[in-house]
Amino acid sequence: MKFIKKNESAGFGDFLVLWSTQSISLLGSSITGFALTLWLYEKTGSSLGTAALAICSYAPYVLLSIFAGALTDRFDKKKTMLVCDVCAVMCTITVLVLFRTNRLMVWHLYVLNVISGLMNTVQQPASEVAMTLIIPEKYYQKASGLRSFSGSLISILNPLLATALYSFAGLNGVIAVDIGSFAVAFTALLFFIRIPENKSVKEESVLNLAKEGLVFLKENPMILTLILFMAGVNLVASAFDAALPGYVLPNPKGGSSVLGIVTSCAGIAMIMGSLLVSVLPKPRDRVKVIYLTMLFSLGTENFLLAFSREPVLWCIGQIIGWFPVPVMNANLDVILRTAIPVELQGRVYACRNTLQFFTIPIGLFLGGFMVDHVCEPFMGAYGGLSILKTLFGTGKGSGAALMMLVLGVSGSFICIITGRKLKKYKYNEK
Repeated sequence: MKFIKKNESAGFGDFLVLWSTQSISLLGSSITGFALTLWLYEKTGSSLGTAALAICSYAPYVLLSIFAGALTDRFDKKKTMLVCDVCAVMCTITVLVLFRTNRLMVWHLYVLNVISGLMNTVQQPASEVAMTLIIPEKYYQKASGLRSFSGSLISILNPLLATALYSFAGLNGVIAVDIGSFAVAFTALLFFIRIPENKSVKEESVLNLAKEGLVFLKENPMILTLILFMAGVNLVASAFDAALPGYVLPNPKGGSSVLGIVTSCAGIAMIMGSLLVSVLPKPRDRVKVIYLTMLFSLGTENFLLAFSREPVLWCIGQIIGWFPVPVMNANLDVILRTAIPVELQGRVYACRNTLQFFTIPIGLFLGGFMVDHVCEPFMGAYGGLSILKTLFGTGKGSGAALMMLVLGVSGSFICIITGRKLKKYKYNEK
């Protein structure tokens, strides 16, 4: 018994080293990405041009994740992560060389972001499986809470550090910090982390392995339902992200600084939720926790913002909406890690990435389109009606408030319908 406990402690120690150093590297990459967005906007003045950077990074992730997961199941997880890290940092170094020689052009960033996005597409499922292999099962929930905490902290620090570094040291300084953070993570992974080999993976073609991931989801409807549920949540959440600037910026009490504060409240709430979930006991019904937390989140934040005109209430809405997210993430993470055999996790996680996240760019487009071409024109034509004026206010931004109501109703509907469907499934945790 003591031997088992020692191994469990050592495994969690490996996770702490891997988690902390990879988080440092992710922060460095995020800072570079934000700084490149600032540089690109200075050069082009185009919001669409800067958004294309994210699209170039995200497209490989959505389109190729199924095949990338099959590849990672066939190869050594540690070597895969190291190779992807090296390729990604070479893209960053290429940006630095082009910038210092005054040859950096916009299309260079698009191409390099596609390559970097492809590396992330391969690395992400490998990293997920590696975490499963080194984390003792009893620490799954705690580990998920810590990962949510670091992700939330990065979302808060990233724009602050990137703006400060870019102002004082320029793009050279930003990239230097990114390369330094890569060196820390690469050294830790190479010399201090041992990831057990998974020898049960069959030597089959990538197409067959990818098919197995889809077959597993088809044969496990509870997992598939949870993934599709999260796709619906992502659709609503990304549409909210697109509508939020159009809601806050035109408001007489809003503006860019208020938008920054409101946005940062989401990261603060995520940190609070992450700390909570890392100490919470195991719930009796993880599936129920997932859809109830999202019902609470989507059913309060959107309605509060739709009907309020005070920045304080907007911040409260963000905190209410994002605080339950780490709780949901932790329970979903435990279900996936325990229900999916480790030898299938790479390809199943990759299928999950495609199915769960393809709605994000759709939501961003729909959110912006609905505000600009449906809700704002509607409020411009009928906003003088007393009931609409009372509910959503007047002038520019009232259409975005109406959009918040639409999102609140849509999100609540998704949660209620999915919750009723999930009640028929039984999840038995070991």
